[in-house]
Amino acid sequence: MGEDWTLAENEIIVSNYFEMLLLELDGIPFNKSEHRRKIEPLLNRSHKSLENKHQNISAILYKIGLPHIKGYAPYGNFQKLTEQVILEYLERNKNLEKEFMSFATAQVTTPKQVDFKNWEEKPPKPKKIKEPTINFDRVVKRNYLEIEQRNRATGDAGEQLVFDYEKWRLSNLGFSKLAKQIVWVSKEEGDGAGYDILSKNINGSNIYIEVKSTKSGIDTPIFFSKKENEFSKIKNSDFYLYRVFDLKREPKFFYKNGRLEDICKVEAINFRGLF
Repeated sequence: MGEDWTLAENEIIVSNYFEMLLLELDGIPFNKSEHRRKIEPLLNRSHKSLENKHQNISAILYKIGLPHIKGYAPYGNFQKLTEQVILEYLERNKNLEKEFMSFATAQVTTPKQVDFKNWEEKPPKPKKIKEPTINFDRVVKRNYLEIEQRNRATGDAGEQLVFDYEKWRLSNLGFSKLAKQIVWVSKEEGDGAGYDILSKNINGSNIYIEVKSTKSGIDTPIFFSKKENEFSKIKNSDFYLYRVFDLKREPKFFYKNGRLEDICKVEAINFRGLF
């Protein structure tokens, strides 16, 4: 096992990470390898060690409700010192809050052309990520990932893609009549049904699709309501989560079937007090 990263090393790579993250949030192309090579002489760490540390940083941001760099999937155990350095970086750079809010609330429209033949991706593998040991609440007062998911424009763009995809899927299989029966429920009836789109199997039976969309990458967590969770239990064999990601750049999706509690690891983040 290698030596723990020093304070100076953590400060260098955390600064490097946020430099890339801001470019990504602003939609400015950048090269990860070039950024890595820039700091390699200062760290004298292996390529794998640098990659793992970048993924450790992603894991911490993932847990505290901040976007992380696409391609640096959140990775497991992280050094407490890395948490402390990230906390101090956020405290020194309070202007980042505007960047995160801009990311979360940015308007996005449905792309005009999507190759549905190559649209689907494999679901990500479950991750084991420990909880942060430091309280970030004093500098991260909002869950920007949740705000972004509740952005109506983001939701509508993702649902439009899934609605069009389901029509394409059935028509492409030779079931055009069934394609005409697809209903965009959340648009026509509102968000209270527990799902967004009513589609069809080729035998005519119903498929209940809940769409969760993000401008971020495939590893971004989802947020769902009690109604959606309960509905997924009632209709578990016919309930599908369609996760649309990279919505602003090159949209892709994966799907999972079953109860939401089985599809992903569920964390309780909100409570209601009754009198």
